[in-house]
Amino acid sequence: MVDRSRRDVLKFSGALLGGIAVGSTVTAAESSDRFLLEAKKRSVSDVEADGLDVVFDLSETGYFLVEGAEKDLQRTKGKYAPDIELSFDGGVKRVDADVDAPSATDEPLYGYQWDKQAQRIPEAHETTRGEGARVAIIDSGVDAAHPDLGHAVDEELSRNFTGDGQGAANAAGGYHGSHVGGIVAANDQNEKGVVGTAPGADLVDCRVFTESGGGSFGIVLAAVAYSAQIDADVANLSLGAYPVPRQELGSFYGKALNSVMTHANSQGTLLTISTGNDAADLQHDKNFISIPNEGAQAVGVSATGPVGFGWGGDGLEAPFDSPANYTNYGTNAVTLSAPGGDYDPAFPTGWYYDMVLNTISEPEFDENGDYMGSAPDYSWIAGTSMAAPQVAGAAALVKSAAPEMSANQVESLLKRTATDGTGGKEYHGSGFVDPVGALKEL
Repeated sequence: MVDRSRRDVLKFSGALLGGIAVGSTVTAAESSDRFLLEAKKRSVSDVEADGLDVVFDLSETGYFLVEGAEKDLQRTKGKYAPDIELSFDGGVKRVDADVDAPSATDEPLYGYQWDKQAQRIPEAHETTRGEGARVAIIDSGVDAAHPDLGHAVDEELSRNFTGDGQGAANAAGGYHGSHVGGIVAANDQNEKGVVGTAPGADLVDCRVFTESGGGSFGIVLAAVAYSAQIDADVANLSLGAYPVPRQELGSFYGKALNSVMTHANSQGTLLTISTGNDAADLQHDKNFISIPNEGAQAVGVSATGPVGFGWGGDGLEAPFDSPANYTNYGTNAVTLSAPGGDYDPAFPTGWYYDMVLNTISEPEFDENGDYMGSAPDYSWIAGTSMAAPQVAGAAALVKSAAPEMSANQVESLLKRTATDGTGGKEYHGSGFVDPVGALKEL
């Protein structure tokens, strides 16, 4: 362990972003000028003829996301509903890294990556590093300027879905997406920083959040549909809203969510989604729903973490596969568990080592609010947001080694080879993800 002072940075996140939510609440507001509209065999030109602007053509999934006046919507054929703008009020617990230590690999911070050690990632790389696989990161932005991410980010395919004009393949929406992207594909061959699960895979930045945290249900659906369109093997959604009253979501949006997610799965795109950080029992919360992880075809991922890694006694108080204190759970919502990090701030030093260390990029803006670049760095963060990309990375390894497998076949393999986690099935679903075990079955 290095000798360093504790820097506990409590950051407030934007809409829907994961991390450790402290006293979180979710609010939803209906947009007054943007709507989700059933396609009903109509073309873009048909909809535009009614005086509407098509923001995203989702007609392959049965919908359009449109802008316009509701009076124009009322003249159209088919059902519609206002887009739902969601905001998340809460905290992300994060500790910035300031370390330089020897490593078991050539990456100097690998010694702090208990998450990769628990999954035996160097052994998995003896089979594949994820070459040929494509992973879409639907988040706040994956920064191609980060020295541990530039090798992986496909800037040509990356898209900004927010309409804020700040571009894509950057950190304009905040540091969160770069941390998620690094967990999947941080460079293992540059002798800098950290290692990702599938560093040979391509990352596509699908940015759905602005720097202020703005996002909406409709643009997340658009990003999922786009991921399928570009033949992404995996789309990772380290985002979600809970508790959303079932009646507030409504049957229209429930149908739309399931339609888009089912379409993506049918096109070969596996959807890895964080289950949320409210310590909530999703099995028995009858009046509420967690979205999108309770949608059709979701691979819901709960978080695990140690207590005492690198700073405790001879043995860990809790092993790597122990449920994190904040993770949502429930046999209907959890498909797999994976390292997301735990923490015990009651200890004066060292507790942050139990969180997940990986890449971040801090966005920088000029006085006019224009994106000017980023400050790349590394940070410990904990949340189911960190767990979902562990499974996305494992799926990328499988697809690299067996590109003929469908999304359902990849999911089945990961579930079948998962190991028994500490605690009940409500926390682990089919078990704790095991990339090496999955590759050995191919």
